[in-house]
Amino acid sequence: MAAFKVNGKNVCPEKNQKLLRFLRDELRLTSVKDGCSEGACGACTVIIDGKTCKACVPDTDSLSGREIITVEGLTEWERQVYTYAYGKAGAVQCGFCIPGMVMCTKALLDENMEPTDDEIRYALRNNYCRCTGYVKIMDAVRLAAKILKKGEIPDDGDPNWTIGNRVARIDVAEKVLGTGKYPDDFYLDGMLYGSALRSRYARARVLSIDTSKAKELPGVEAVVTAADIPGENKIGHLKHDQYTLIPVGGLVHYLGDAVALVAAKDRETVEKAKKLIKVDYEVLPHVHTIEEAAALDAPKVFDEEESNVCAHKHISRGNAEEAIRNSKYVISHHFETPWTEHA
Repeated sequence: MAAFKVNGKNVCPEKNQKLLRFLRDELRLTSVKDGCSEGACGACTVIIDGKTCKACVPDTDSLSGREIITVEGLTEWERQVYTYAYGKAGAVQCGFCIPGMVMCTKALLDENMEPTDDEIRYALRNNYCRCTGYVKIMDAVRLAAKILKKGEIPDDGDPNWTIGNRVARIDVAEKVLGTGKYPDDFYLDGMLYGSALRSRYARARVLSIDTSKAKELPGVEAVVTAADIPGENKIGHLKHDQYTLIPVGGLVHYLGDAVALVAAKDRETVEKAKKLIKVDYEVLPHVHTIEEAAALDAPKVFDEEESNVCAHKHISRGNAEEAIRNSKYVISHHFETPWTEHA
């Protein structure tokens, strides 16, 4: 087995596995987030021998003699700098991607204290953020560079929590340093691991689901389908239009729609069980665009609807005629606004 260093400590995994799983499941370094497990999102970015790397890509057997740094391995000074910079710039929202962004920032600034905008973009190119639009993350990188060059963090005084003043999020430190707990960051003795079996097709009807072999696999505690859900198997307060799990006879609406859930003693057993679930599909024509959905002969995206129009809403509030009659100025025009569901 390969021996290497993690945050300055020698480690030797007992089995070959993805570095991400070793860091999280065995060393419990939960700043290394599992966003996709397939090298796409960058949430699990670490630094290996000075270069950024997505921890879900390399196997531990390939890391002999290498030195790996996670956010937990930052110096106290670096922790202060990145927490201040990301907080001051307002770069942290949900925070899930931020530890990976921080590692990219460190790797860049360790080599280049005066990066251009293009160099910052290049350094962050493999890391997805679904909240910010990246502008403030780039601001954070620039601010961190200035602080590291100057050698001191600005003294902004105590936060002024009055209207009109800008303050950092109160949870910025735990999100920058990866100490805040998301659901996947909890480890409990005897806990089960769960995962969804997802649709192989973007639009298809589920004809049958056979979970018998998966249930017989040692270590599997439960296999759940829509038939096991009591009551309404749909989500949505205003419009019940999304299945919790796709039932037999129901339509899948996107590649990855959840068909069944598996709970087992470990991840390996979960994945084996998912492969034993047999699902028969009737693959249906796709509806690609609004124009296709609006055609007279278009297949219905949702079986239970009369057409592919999601909904018609007419909202009246107050006495509009009186308000218009008593207004100093009246502008007449045709206005449209989207009906945006709260979630």
